[in-house]
Amino acid sequence: MATDPQVLLIMGSDSDLPVMREAADILSKFGVAHEMRISSAHRSPERTMALASEAAGRGVKIIIAGAGMAAHLAGVVASKTILPVIGVPMPGGALNGVDALYSTVQMPAGIPVASMAIGKAGAKNAGLFAVQILALADLQLSKALVNYRVEMDKEVEGKDAELQAH
Repeated sequence: MATDPQVLLIMGSDSDLPVMREAADILSKFGVAHEMRISSAHRSPERTMALASEAAGRGVKIIIAGAGMAAHLAGVVASKTILPVIGVPMPGGALNGVDALYSTVQMPAGIPVASMAIGKAGAKNAGLFAVQILALADLQLSKALVNYRVEMDKEVEGKDAELQAH
C-alpha cells in the first residue's frame, strides 16, 4: 500500500486473500500504512524467512501472518524477527480451521505469536490489535481507537432501539 509500511501482512496462499483483506481494511480505516505479501512457510521458506528477517529494517513494526492447515507461517516468521507477530488461522481444510488454530496457538516458549480467532473475525481483530500496539506510541491513533469503540456502541444502541420499536 505505502512505501514505508508499519504493518506487513503475509499469507500462505492467494486463497487467504479474502480473509486477510479484513485486516487490511481495518488498517486502512485507521490510516496505518501496510503491505500484503504471499509467501508460504512450506512452499517458499527462503522467501518467507527473508520477508521476516528484513521487515524491521524496512520500518515494519508488526507482522500479521495468516495461514491454514498446518499453519506454521506465523511461527516461522516469529522465529526470524523480534517484531510482534499476530497469527490468523485460516478456515477450511478437513478440520475447518481448527488445525490452523492449534498450529498457531501452540508455539513453544521463547518464540511468541499472538493468536487470533479463525477466519475473518480473527483477521479483523488482528488488524485492530496491530492498531492498538501502534497506538501505544501514537496519541492520534489512540484517539481514533476510542472513537471507533464509541461508534460501535452507538451502532448497537441504534439496533437495540430499532428492535424495541417493533
